[in-house]
Amino acid sequence: MGHACTHHDGPDPHEHPVVAVIAIIAIIAAILLIAWARVHVHGTDDIEAALSEPPAQGDLPVAPKPDLKTDDEREVEAAATSSRFATGFSH
Repeated sequence: MGHACTHHDGPDPHEHPVVAVIAIIAIIAAILLIAWARVHVHGTDDIEAALSEPPAQGDLPVAPKPDLKTDDEREVEAAATSSRFATGFSH
């Protein structure tokens, strides 16, 4: 008992250390590629806006952001929400 999730095998003796290093480099390259694609597609305006906002003070209320949706967008969202709850898909 108590050995269900343990193993006594070490690393694969046939795996060369260079393979592990290449795997780590590939992971880092993938992370950088995803970050570059995000900046290329969406830009950095939202990141700059979030970083340039002044920090909230302790007891001062934060003003809500203005609602930029049109009446049609609000109607569509309300209809989608009500149909989702009517069919039982609340998540």
